[in-house]
Amino acid sequence: MVENMTMKTLTPALFMCVLAILLVAYNPATEQPPAGAAAKIAEAIPAEPYAEAAKPRKLLVFSRTNGFRHASIVTGKLALAELGKTTGAFEAVISDDLTMFEKGKIGDFDAICFLSTTQNAFALFNEEMKKMSEEEKETAKVRELLLKENLMAFVKGGGGFVGIHAATDTFYEWKEYGEMMNGYFDGHPWQAGTQVNLFVEPGQEKHPLAEMFGGERLEFQEEIYQFKAPYDSSKVHMLLRLDPEKSAKVNGANRPDKDYGVSWARNWGKGRVFYSSLGHNHEMYWHPKVIRHYLAGIQWAIGDFKVDLDEGK
Repeated sequence: MVENMTMKTLTPALFMCVLAILLVAYNPATEQPPAGAAAKIAEAIPAEPYAEAAKPRKLLVFSRTNGFRHASIVTGKLALAELGKTTGAFEAVISDDLTMFEKGKIGDFDAICFLSTTQNAFALFNEEMKKMSEEEKETAKVRELLLKENLMAFVKGGGGFVGIHAATDTFYEWKEYGEMMNGYFDGHPWQAGTQVNLFVEPGQEKHPLAEMFGGERLEFQEEIYQFKAPYDSSKVHMLLRLDPEKSAKVNGANRPDKDYGVSWARNWGKGRVFYSSLGHNHEMYWHPKVIRHYLAGIQWAIGDFKVDLDEGK
């Protein structure tokens, strides 16, 4: 039914009008990383990949925001681009162009990374909707639904999906996305300047997606999320958790089970999903262990780093 609606409503003129509005709502080209970020990132990135790429790989790095926009997005873009280039593991295609999710283009990628996207990343920007006719709004809505269908089909069909930080603060209106991600953002009791203590999931110290931590705890300042339904750590392969007892005392932590997952992986259909809530602070993108964690997760999601998961334990 959606495809039939598209044939009737998604005319070229309307499509170009909607696209133009979307592109001017914010301008990522004006964002700049902190001074010295490039050198710090270069020093942190490993020289070799975890696995040789079976073929030239492409990772779409998408960071469109319809809510809060993290200042660290630009640093994350730089880090992911350099990570792929230095290791030879993948080419990072950095774009917020929604046409990348069209059926004719999404298949060009081996994996898609949502880098701190927020809210409905495929919808019109609220401040621009007032300028549109009802027909243009209808066209944009149909297009949004199609892009969601394309993304889910891409992952379930064998593609990779990587979520960094606010990727779980995205698509609250889309139930299947929340299920794929294993939960939605439910606040960050541990804020950007809070000292946190993270530990590798017991028994996973030597797992390829977590071995870079050497079984040791991570201690630094970072914003850490708690999650709400459909969050269920038993349904994914948990990799990192926050220890609320050893982290700074905060207000707002609301889970009686003290289950504060930070990084995990799961299969989704024939595809692979890796998520880490790390990435609010710029420093995460030049932390040697964290950047290696990202590399392992990305290469697994792409399909080159062959790793077994213990989902459901």
